[in-house]
Amino acid sequence: MQLKTKAHLGLLSANIFFSINLSAVKYLTTNHFVQSFGINLIRVAVSTILFWILYLGKPVKSKIDRADLPRFIICAFTGIAFNQMLFLKGLSLTYSIHAVLLILSAPIFITIFAALFLKERITAIQMVGLGLGICGAVLLISMGKNSGSGDNVLLGDTLILINALSYTIYFIMVKPLMLKYNPVQVTRMIFTIGFFVVLPFGWNEFTVINWTVFGWVEYGCLGLIVVGGTFLAYLLNLYGIKILGASITGAYIYLQPIFAAIIAMIFLNESLGWYKVVAGILIFTGVYLSNKKIAHE
Repeated sequence: MQLKTKAHLGLLSANIFFSINLSAVKYLTTNHFVQSFGINLIRVAVSTILFWILYLGKPVKSKIDRADLPRFIICAFTGIAFNQMLFLKGLSLTYSIHAVLLILSAPIFITIFAALFLKERITAIQMVGLGLGICGAVLLISMGKNSGSGDNVLLGDTLILINALSYTIYFIMVKPLMLKYNPVQVTRMIFTIGFFVVLPFGWNEFTVINWTVFGWVEYGCLGLIVVGGTFLAYLLNLYGIKILGASITGAYIYLQPIFAAIIAMIFLNESLGWYKVVAGILIFTGVYLSNKKIAHE
């Protein structure tokens, strides 16, 4: 099998894992098997251990410059700790379909940040895209508030949006590190620092988990979240970037809402209302147009 074919299959698997991850988290939190910060501590802790085992099997000898440590710490906060705590807490309060659609706001935030801080020019087409994406997010949040779950959906959607903003900062800050060091080494360091940040927030929720009520379904969900939706998803995305490039790897994110919606409807009985479809179309179109470059660039 060719490397490019393997990379495409890897990226497809990573996005399926992440889509399953959404429903698995919802199942565990909705049925009160474990709370969101407890799940986050488990996923970060186990993934950190797995990344260090991977290092022992194939050590990377490049030394990290002390001058880069502040950037590593910021990435750990925005990409692992703050980002994941907001995401899991938000997901526990809203719908899986809402969460995966709002995650698509990250590329829109990146375009806005690039214009504000990197002085990149925004074209008329990109402005239209930003407007459509924002309209889609507003529609999703406003209609979700009135869909039967009260303010929890509103709060959950808001936390997911802030999570996307946090990921945007991480994406911008981590790029120089990925170019300078081995990507797996960078990810391992960020997870290690992130673990010590999430530890005090998740410890209490972790200690009250009643493991005696866990069956094979619950352990299976936890395994999918930790191994599939976190560790393997990160590795497969890094592999995709290495073989196919960042643009193709990033394009696979558009498959997540499709997979997530199908899985959520089958296993969580979530409905695909008209406003979710319209909001999805607006956000999809907005992300596409906001990242569309001028032909001569």
